Amino acid sequence: MQDFLPSPDRPLVSAVIPTRGRPALLACAVRSALRQTWPRMEVLVVVDGPDAATTSQLDRVTDPRLRVVYLPECCGGAAARNAGVRAVRGDWIAFLDDDDEWHPEKIERQMAAAAANRDWFPIITCRVIAKSGCPASSGVPREPARGGGSSLTGVKQSPSASRVLPRRVYESPQAVADYLFCRNSLFDPGGLMQTSTLLVPRDLLLAIPFREELRMHQDWDWLIEATAHEGVGIVMVPRPLVIWHVEDGRDSVSRNASWQTSLDWIREIRPLISPRAFSSFVAVQCAWRAQRSGAGLRARLDILRAFLLEGHAEWRSLLHFLFFSVLPTRLRRSLRDHVSQDIDRGGLSLAFVREPAAATLRKSSV
Repeated sequence: MQDFLPSPDRPLVSAVIPTRGRPALLACAVRSALRQTWPRMEVLVVVDGPDAATTSQLDRVTDPRLRVVYLPECCGGAAARNAGVRAVRGDWIAFLDDDDEWHPEKIERQMAAAAANRDWFPIITCRVIAKSGCPASSGVPREPARGGGSSLTGVKQSPSASRVLPRRVYESPQAVADYLFCRNSLFDPGGLMQTSTLLVPRDLLLAIPFREELRMHQDWDWLIEATAHEGVGIVMVPRPLVIWHVEDGRDSVSRNASWQTSLDWIREIRPLISPRAFSSFVAVQCAWRAQRSGAGLRARLDILRAFLLEGHAEWRSLLHFLFFSVLPTRLRRSLRDHVSQDIDRGGLSLAFVREPAAATLRKSSV
């Protein structure tokens, strides 16, 4: 059985999991955080407003490393993460969305990367296994692991396809906005630093919190703002250490927000990014949202004007503008998946199959 006794030569890492209304999916996220090989972990779940089903689910867990913060009203993901940052005890914070999962060695590998880095405030990220079908919520508990295990209700897996993202590993000192938004080819999915991959010093998050007034793009906004400060650097572990569930048909703010919301945001942070990154963002994020919502000619002309006149449009970004403005989302994804079939996925199916070890569970709450 793994030793979770305090280790004075290793810092405490706090997993922060904001959640609302997805108790079965949360179960898998919590389980993956509790079974990390890093010896000093705490897991803090922030329940974003009254949520009886989630509360009932968490009441079944008695692991002393799990703590729960209950917010009196729904405040949104950014506010929930900030509340978690204030409540944790760890020197480092790792974020985990309630519908994602971590590889058991995620924190250990990232802490090794942090130890080898010389930045004052290193932000550690990693690649992900992006699954284009999410576990479907089920009211039937999973069979317990051999020898016992957590009493968290599990989820039934639905068929899905997997891709390793990002294709291009981030390398310093590239500007983070250029990495995230500028694409090298028509089917290049761009850079990625997904929230569930981030491991960050708590002091940095206290100094630069997530902006709670934003409806979307909070993670990009935080990364761009944080890396604009001296002494902050990013390291990406090449190994995929997170399962990221995408394109599963569930509603989200980011999928439903308008193109105008994205355009307003990128204009607001324009002083922090390059003209090239600005036009590349507009070409993809604003164009596909306008196409998806059936925006009229005037809206599309506004986007085109911003693309051409407020940034620096390159021929590659022009191709992306046309691609995302014209093709329906389903057709684009079909073309993308066809082009991506040659990606090597060897060994991915083995990454997250280990069952949690038997444990005596006990929960504390704050």
